Amino acid sequence: MGRTWRDGPGWLDTPDGGPVPLEIAATYRARRRGLLGRDGIDGALLITPTNSIHTFGMRFALDIAYLDRSFTVLDVVTMRPGRLGMVRWRGRHVLEAEAGTMAGWGLRRGVTVRVDRRRGA
Repeated sequence: MGRTWRDGPGWLDTPDGGPVPLEIAATYRARRRGLLGRDGIDGALLITPTNSIHTFGMRFALDIAYLDRSFTVLDVVTMRPGRLGMVRWRGRHVLEAEAGTMAGWGLRRGVTVRVDRRRGA
């Protein structure tokens, strides 16, 4: 059951955080750029498809959630700038947010999140 992803806005439904503003990076160019050059993000960035990331060139620490194809969280880690993340072989998507935010959203191993592209801003 494939899904065609496009760059753009959306919302992330999380266990404890309610709807979180989401940016989707699905094209090669958007995935490559990610959060580079930014001083922060309001909400989260979904990078798809990918199963690993790096924080080289980042200006702030990140919470990283690795997701499988059904959007179940495989792992959540915090990474400082200048690090290379481990590959998660079952991973299909990665969520990035400012360090310390994902715990407040209830993101932890085993929970499932939902991406909603239709909800109005």
